[in-house]
Amino acid sequence: MTDEIFSAYLGRRKTASDAFLAGDVGPLHEVSTHCDPATILGPGGTVVTGADAVNTANADGSAHMAGAERNDLETLHSGEEGDLAWWVGVQRSVVSVTGQDAAVPMDLRVTELYRREDGSWKLFHRHADPLKDS
Repeated sequence: MTDEIFSAYLGRRKTASDAFLAGDVGPLHEVSTHCDPATILGPGGTVVTGADAVNTANADGSAHMAGAERNDLETLHSGEEGDLAWWVGVQRSVVSVTGQDAAVPMDLRVTELYRREDGSWKLFHRHADPLKDS
């Protein structure tokens, strides 16, 4: 079961995702942890560990984005238990990437984990990989 506070957080997380794809990492930094442990298992096979490295990787990634024609987050399931929460779903985006002539489709399977820090939910783990055609 998802509480109202976590549901509101997921709304801010979607806003942060939209901003990230527009080249603005600020909202993502606001909803992300700045404490270890933190990880990203990226769609290109990368592994990033440590809050500072994760936030740097997010800033670097966002710097290459120039907007999205579409950015839909389809929830398969989400919830929270105590000080941990999760979101599992599919992110379907069509993104303008600097240096690319045309927008690039990016459909990803995503699992995100969050923890409560000082009363606020913070993203501390993201695993995303390409969605295969079904």
